[in-house]
Amino acid sequence: MPRFSIVVPVFKVQGYLRECLDSVLGQSYRDIEVIAVDDCSPDSCGAIIDEYAARDPRLKAVHLPENVGLGRARNAGLEHARGDYVLFLDSDDSYTPGLLEALAARLDAVGDLDILVFDHVRTYWWGKGGRSQAADLIERAGTDVFRLKDRPEYVHLFLVAWNKAFRREFFVGQGLQYAPGLYEDAPVTHMAMVTAERIGCLDRVGIEYRQRRQGAITKTPGRKHFDIFPQYEGLFAFLAQRPELAWATPMLFERAVFHMLFALKRPERVRPADRREFFDRTADFYAQHVPDGFTVPGGPTGVYMRAVAKRLYRAYQAAQLAARAKTAGPNKVVKAKTKAGKRAYAGLYTLQRRLSPDPGLAVYTSYEDRLPSCNPLAVFEKARELAPQVHGVWVVRKELAGRVPDGIDHVVRDSRRYWEVMARARYFVNNVDFPDHIVKRPGQLHLQTHHGTPLKRMGLEQRAYPAAARGMDFDRLLARVDRWDLSVSSNQYSTKQWERAYPGSYASLDAGYPRNDRYYGADAEDVAAVRARLGIAPGTTALLYAPTHRDYRTEWSPSFDLARVAEALGDDFVLLVRTHHRDDLSPELRDLAEQGAVLDVSRHPSVEDLCLAADALVADYSSLTFDYANLDRPIVIYADDWEIYSQVRGVTFDLLSGRPGDTPGAVATTEDELIDTFRSGRWRGPEAAALRAAFRSRFCQYDDGHAAERVVRRFFLGQDAGPAVVPLEQRTPAPSPARG
Repeated sequence: MPRFSIVVPVFKVQGYLRECLDSVLGQSYRDIEVIAVDDCSPDSCGAIIDEYAARDPRLKAVHLPENVGLGRARNAGLEHARGDYVLFLDSDDSYTPGLLEALAARLDAVGDLDILVFDHVRTYWWGKGGRSQAADLIERAGTDVFRLKDRPEYVHLFLVAWNKAFRREFFVGQGLQYAPGLYEDAPVTHMAMVTAERIGCLDRVGIEYRQRRQGAITKTPGRKHFDIFPQYEGLFAFLAQRPELAWATPMLFERAVFHMLFALKRPERVRPADRREFFDRTADFYAQHVPDGFTVPGGPTGVYMRAVAKRLYRAYQAAQLAARAKTAGPNKVVKAKTKAGKRAYAGLYTLQRRLSPDPGLAVYTSYEDRLPSCNPLAVFEKARELAPQVHGVWVVRKELAGRVPDGIDHVVRDSRRYWEVMARARYFVNNVDFPDHIVKRPGQLHLQTHHGTPLKRMGLEQRAYPAAARGMDFDRLLARVDRWDLSVSSNQYSTKQWERAYPGSYASLDAGYPRNDRYYGADAEDVAAVRARLGIAPGTTALLYAPTHRDYRTEWSPSFDLARVAEALGDDFVLLVRTHHRDDLSPELRDLAEQGAVLDVSRHPSVEDLCLAADALVADYSSLTFDYANLDRPIVIYADDWEIYSQVRGVTFDLLSGRPGDTPGAVATTEDELIDTFRSGRWRGPEAAALRAAFRSRFCQYDDGHAAERVVRRFFLGQDAGPAVVPLEQRTPAPSPARG
């Protein structure tokens, strides 16, 4: 029988679940069991739980046949618990190192406790906060063992399940169960605290309590917050059956009404339209359960309670207005006026927004209004086939308008027609983001296709890397994220990273990257034609060198001597060089191209064509690596500055580790190593092929040639089902030039 059973209910937290489970299974104290309860989660949580259960026998996976909610998922886990003590951990939170060892030491020192309470720290999406408001209480308790009746101030401990270790026999013996619905922690916590004979505190931060920007039900306004009333009715029904607990009724009544008022005044919980009803329900509860001789507390809480007791909603509103006026200050008025001024856009745009969105109009753009390309272009082309009733219009920069391919309707950014289509379109498709001045109206839908798998840190995670985040406004970033309805992903790894980097209410669409369909639709003739257009001689081995952008460099320069490498490899090789779209054209590269040493393909309109033409990819940390892996052709990583890049920009995994799934092929860190990699044949040897296969399995999860169709059917046609993903071993990518 283990000392501790940790019950982890799991639902839609795939971006945080591994961190949670690692924090438990990695504890120095090993005598534990973990019961992870998959509450019929629609994402990859169930698979993650099974993966952990397969490699650590201390974790038991429980899969519920239907979604039952947090409280009942805890109950389901409790049924499997065998430990002396049971703890409940929410699956987006994590334990601090050494917590369980500290709990065991305290229990060894003071003997069995019914409840052992510990502290937590809030981790907000913008950074870590301080200790809980109960920190002083916990510190003051020291090593004392007490009953709540003797220390009533401890009724103010945080009303949650996850900051306590419960003696399992006590918890089960009292018949404690979490009820369905929101606020399920409060009644069970109160029941446990008033019935416990031995309560102790551990002055230690044991939980990192994650305050997610989106996804937390306590931050989602709606009728679910009315669940607080039946939850507290359950508590008072429990008290009514236990006359020996009459001493606790007044204090729990005060806490219950305080909790209801706490919820009522928060707009992220109770909507304005529901506030009067919520107030009336609070007044009903007050009238039904007020104990004889109850004394209303002093201070602001007492003002609100007296309004509830007398059913004076206007008095409650007046007290709220007075409190807000006291804390607002003149600066907020000035800021409000400034914001209003910034939202005053072009008159035409404002006028057009009064009209209904056009269900047959879609706006596309890629890479901040450059030429049509990438995932948006693949979606555009498939939409013309599957959803011809939707007319697509591209937004481009003025200087590029003359280069838009024939047959593609387009508008110049900030032109008159631009404002019209931005106001009227129903559908918006982008691989970066639309400008801040674009207002998302009811009835409009936004598709974020992204443009790569994130090796480097993105979005909010860039806050820890000032050089990479220079000039970023994270508030504006999140406002743009709030416009997204769907976020496209090519693998589960990306899905989890996007959810962490861009927290929002959007849905993840695990469909594959539409731009990668090309790699499965092209044949040998297509490959030969692309090579001919690029001027690659038959029989020549083409190497595509595609370095990524460096935030710590002011201008681009190649990481190795292009001319020397090209000369060392000889006439049998040709080096195609494509700089990042954020880097300016290089005079050095232009000169080398004019001399015939390399082919400069930096501004070639289709990177997919370049990949089809190349026998191998030479990359550093570019996301193109993940796309090129679909072709199952050799990849060589040239990483001469990995240490500085990973420290300055931040990375999500170790590309150079050599572990299957991390490293896609041969690695070189110096110019000489790079030359030797090709001369020796290591670039296409068996070790490189094995690494590439593992990399493809991990990162080419959904790319099978049908990604664009899945996206179009979901986004434009509203169809949940699309073509099933073809298993990796059954996919046939375009043949390499050597095979072709």
